[in-house]
Amino acid sequence: MTTELATLAAGIVFGIAHIIVTAHLQSWQRGYHWTASSREQSVPPLTGLAGRAERSLRNFLETFPFFAAAIVLAAMVGAHNWLTLSGAQLYLWGRIAYTILYAANLSLARSMIWNVPTIGILMIVAGSLLK
Repeated sequence: MTTELATLAAGIVFGIAHIIVTAHLQSWQRGYHWTASSREQSVPPLTGLAGRAERSLRNFLETFPFFAAAIVLAAMVGAHNWLTLSGAQLYLWGRIAYTILYAANLSLARSMIWNVPTIGILMIVAGSLLK
């Protein structure tokens, strides 16, 4: 298994952990009765840490398919170079940092770090094209 594919696997684990943590924060704010319900009633938006975790998760879910596709592209063309390796690491560690900064309500730093995983995805694609 290449380092890029291992990083994809780590990203999957991170995503699942993010979903679990966000679900518990949501349940703590709305109650476990709401969690077990059909959720058909309107509820106010989540606030505080639960709201930030939910928004961060939504952002992760928007970018992860692009990361996964870039890693699959690199694997399919047999690209394994400094761009694909560095890009995969930038994506994963950038997403982790983004999540921590979002949870800590450090909006300026979070907004700046958002670029890191995006650049990582572009590096993987570039490394695949240069193969």
